Amino acid sequence: MVSHIRLEEMVDRIEEIFPLRPFEREAFLRVDREFFVPSGFGHLSYKLDALPMIAEQWISSPLTVAKMTHYLDLEGADSVLEIGCGSGYQAAILAQIVRRVFTIERIEPILREARERFRSLGITNISTRYDDGQRGWREFAPYDRILLSATADTIPPRLFEQLDYDGILLAPINNGDEHIITKFTKTHRGIISESLEACLFVPIVDGTKR
Repeated sequence: MVSHIRLEEMVDRIEEIFPLRPFEREAFLRVDREFFVPSGFGHLSYKLDALPMIAEQWISSPLTVAKMTHYLDLEGADSVLEIGCGSGYQAAILAQIVRRVFTIERIEPILREARERFRSLGITNISTRYDDGQRGWREFAPYDRILLSATADTIPPRLFEQLDYDGILLAPINNGDEHIITKFTKTHRGIISESLEACLFVPIVDGTKR
């Protein structure tokens, strides 16, 4: 476990707003957010704020990462596919809870930095891919959980095809003036959707970028 009073204080502030399950709290205490924050923003690492990255991207607020982690209902899950690796912070949290994390990023320099962070931290159960995440990662499907870390207008059908039955896909969905964290559950009778709460994410974009 990372021994860091400021990290513990950050997790305490998260729980004042949004209570976590014990194993979720433990995951946040194992991953020091400072490793994922861009150079020059280290003094803001433990605040509950989103921070800018290269290529006009953002590292999500730790509160948002906590909510997305919680809403995935990860207890008993084995594999998670993340669409939008970004800094790698969300994937690192997931890797503390599930056995296998697969994460896709469309911006190559961002993915290189995330890979280096995983290597430096000794996190070995995250597989990464440079690609348009809207295609998913069929080779390792089906996944117990799929997480979109960017706002979508609709979910590509191929992502639901790569989700296991009784699996959960969680995504911020564009709903006009706001984004809504939406939970989709795949059943043998179809997809059941549930709107959870408003949020703010960068939009999902087609294609890749070097």
